[in-house]
Amino acid sequence: MHTLAQLRAGELSGITRLDLSCGLAEFPREIFALADTLEVLNLSGNALNTLPDDLHRLPRLRVLFCSDNRFTELPACLGRCTALTMVGFKANRIVDVPAAALPPQLRWLILTDNRIETLPSELGERPALQKLMLAGNRLRSLPESLRHCHQLELLRIAANQLDELPQWLLTLPSLTWLAYAGNPLETEADAAALDGTPLIDWSALRLERQLGEGASGVIYRALWQRDDGRAQAVALKLYKGEMTSDGSPLHEMNACITAGLHPNLISVEGRISGHPDQQQGLVMQLIDPSFRNLAGLPSLASCSRDVYAEDCRFKADVALRLAKGVASAAEHLHRQGITHGDLYGHNILLNDRGDCLLGDFGAASFHATGDDASTRALQRLEVRAFGVLLGELLARMNSGLSTERRSQLEALERRCCQPDVLERPGFSEVVETLESL
Repeated sequence: MHTLAQLRAGELSGITRLDLSCGLAEFPREIFALADTLEVLNLSGNALNTLPDDLHRLPRLRVLFCSDNRFTELPACLGRCTALTMVGFKANRIVDVPAAALPPQLRWLILTDNRIETLPSELGERPALQKLMLAGNRLRSLPESLRHCHQLELLRIAANQLDELPQWLLTLPSLTWLAYAGNPLETEADAAALDGTPLIDWSALRLERQLGEGASGVIYRALWQRDDGRAQAVALKLYKGEMTSDGSPLHEMNACITAGLHPNLISVEGRISGHPDQQQGLVMQLIDPSFRNLAGLPSLASCSRDVYAEDCRFKADVALRLAKGVASAAEHLHRQGITHGDLYGHNILLNDRGDCLLGDFGAASFHATGDDASTRALQRLEVRAFGVLLGELLARMNSGLSTERRSQLEALERRCCQPDVLERPGFSEVVETLESL
């Protein structure tokens, strides 16, 4: 994190990224001294409610973060920033999104956790739009013009006031990761799954150490003193209860429980009760330390694609075992009326044998289990996510794959990613194809 004193003293000359979080109530004009080099500007965590009309004097500015400020309107000056591709105004007080505020090269827009009721139709006139994050607003509909955004891959519209998903949305050729939980349109899964989940008293748990932290909560290693006297090592996820870019953490907990048991999912032991701060949490299977994340989160540059280690390579049998495990887990979820919404390498844990676990249900949503066109389309969006993953695995297989088997896998990848959504195979067919190999 940089300081205002450094900026004013000229110590930051030549930098490409500036991070300032120091209670700013006004935009520091000294930032314009960095115009020749500045590409990423992060002003999150301040008290700003306006930006200067001449922001376009930063001609190289590609990325702007202004989350956790006091904006009530997306600033119109953004639309004059011709190089700007990523805009993030999460957790403000935004009500209005004027068309003039949309940069022409907009690729990634984050307006999570605001007060937006409508969006301008001009949003559909941004052909480069690839990621659109709108969870936690007051939207009752989406601009029909978005049907023209054929590059749109990730859409987060959870926790709004949408009564239906427009049919054109489910035909978008590139849409891959969709989250819509917490809207009136959602077909909730059977509540009996929640009611039947064991309650584990907080007093029976002893936290040992933190294992990790995500947008929705913190995961700890804990010791669970069971009623029969046995002590069991478990993972405990305590939810923050805050709106994330995917949606409400409590919807995630609902989906985790409803998902049920599958060898490629992390099993849930129970829900906690009696937390002194009324915090919600799940007690889950403790994962063996031999498991690791398949990939890293997408970067600012990769946008919607995971980042893999440069030396990441797989033997064919390991990659195929991994692919079959993920496809089987997704098939199971779809049968329960759940779409994962975030089927990505960074949400998959694997070991050296290719055993895998699909985790992180933060973007999961419920759908009807009947076999109709809408259900098939929702499921086939997720099949495209698997196709993307399969392509990433194929690119990193280094041995043991014959020319014929590679050709068959590449054909499956193409089928999963073809632009006609309903022509993609379902996960049952995907699993059968992989098993035949």
